[in-house]
Amino acid sequence: MTDAQQFASDNYAGICPEAWQAMDRANRGSASAYGDDDWTQRASDAFRDLFETECEVFFAFNGTAANSLALASLCQSYHSVICSAQAHVETDECGAPEFFSNGSKLLVAPTESGKLDPQAIRKLATGRADIHFPKPRVVTITQPTETGQVYTVAEVQALSAVCRELGLRLHMDGARFAHACATLGCSPADITWRAGVDVLCFGGTKNGMAVGEAVLFFDPALAQDFDYRCKQAGQLASKMRFLSAPWVGLLESGAWLSNAEHGNACADRLAAAVADLPGVDLMFPVEANAVFLTAPDTVLDGLRERGWRFYTFIGGGARFMFAWDADPARVDALIADLRAVAGDAGADAFACAAA
Repeated sequence: MTDAQQFASDNYAGICPEAWQAMDRANRGSASAYGDDDWTQRASDAFRDLFETECEVFFAFNGTAANSLALASLCQSYHSVICSAQAHVETDECGAPEFFSNGSKLLVAPTESGKLDPQAIRKLATGRADIHFPKPRVVTITQPTETGQVYTVAEVQALSAVCRELGLRLHMDGARFAHACATLGCSPADITWRAGVDVLCFGGTKNGMAVGEAVLFFDPALAQDFDYRCKQAGQLASKMRFLSAPWVGLLESGAWLSNAEHGNACADRLAAAVADLPGVDLMFPVEANAVFLTAPDTVLDGLRERGWRFYTFIGGGARFMFAWDADPARVDALIADLRAVAGDAGADAFACAAA
């Protein structure tokens, strides 16, 4: 790798040592195919230990497949799924949830933060009850949200309570689930099944793996025939041990959490360093490994001219994501360049005003 490290996405990161070493060990010799191997059993048991319950565990290649198949397993084609307007299933999965559910409609709640609240769920779920409208069946939340904010245990419990009242299932898109656990300092069980979550998609790709997400059903009855659904969707890996072994490395070593803690700390480092910059503001509270900044176009252009990459797809601000391998020295270099271009922009604005 010769390119300087960038923070446009945590997908830029490589494979963490714990996942890589587990894959290397799994690569020695042969093993039974399609998940009938010791590594897959060991990874599944590691999830059950971590979540302190006998959940059903399945492995998929990516988050779009994990989310879409999980939602499809909870819905019939005439059902609907309630989500935030910023939800990944709505904005970034190319209609896959609707496709794999054979047409279940997404009902979108407008939110500024990306968080759903009980009132929004109730409004969408009870707005219509006639046969001409798709029947609400599932609520999906992203933890942390697409804006980097974390649902507290109490918030998840409140969402679950309204779901139970209205006969809805609760799905959690946990592409960065580990980062939420690191922020809250709670056990994974506390913000999932103990709080009323039915199904979790636990992200590995953004937590140090090359590929791979885990789908956890906390009610085994909901997992009926999910293996067939995975096979039909092209998500049953023939050499399954290479999807499951990295999870063994992450879970048994504790790297799943320490990786997230490091990413969160780097986000905090950037947020604290730019707090006093004129014209540069945080768009959202920094609660995980994401920092969204608003700044004048001159500042953003100045960063690009200095070689920095970032996305502006949420609200027009610059998004920076910090992965398990974020180099603090490189974070400091971003801070220095941001302060420099913000200072230049301020000086230019002052000169124009004086003129």
